[in-house]
Amino acid sequence: MKNIIKPLLLIAVIAMFSVKNSFAQSERATSSTYISIGPDAGIPIGAMHHRYDWNLGGSVQVDVPLSGKSLYFVGNAGFNNFFAKDGAANPQDLQMLPLKAGLKYFAAGNFYVQGQAGASFLFNKEKGGYDKSAAFTYAPQVGYQFPAGANYIDAGIRWEGNSKFNTGGGWNNFLGLRVAYGFGL
Repeated sequence: MKNIIKPLLLIAVIAMFSVKNSFAQSERATSSTYISIGPDAGIPIGAMHHRYDWNLGGSVQVDVPLSGKSLYFVGNAGFNNFFAKDGAANPQDLQMLPLKAGLKYFAAGNFYVQGQAGASFLFNKEKGGYDKSAAFTYAPQVGYQFPAGANYIDAGIRWEGNSKFNTGGGWNNFLGLRVAYGFGL
């Protein structure tokens, strides 16, 4: 698994800088509030990889301008379902609601870096064999907003870490992809 992460991140960064050059003239025209809605998918990493194969969910995000067209406050709410591996000790899917807030900075054109922190709430802690119903979460992300008329398509790759769901357990991390449709208010 570790062997695949570095090449994927390298490909993503190269693609984002390549696309930046072709869409350089399509930067955000105004500095208004934006909403984006879309699916999230991911691959569990570390201790979480032993119990779950992958995750699928969705999220809604709001971007509120703080400084012109480059710095935004972001708030994100979503749902993630982690699909249990066949033959796992407790073959129950894990369902969580992450609520995060943070900052998004457009470093070059439509290319951005984003950092969020918050809490993830478990919907089915008893079925999953967990003793905590909430965990601290953080999510650094890089992405690109592709122009789509007056709106955009937001594509981002993130590392999301969740603290322990069990006393004495390990961190629950995953590598995620978000593709969302965004529009201004």
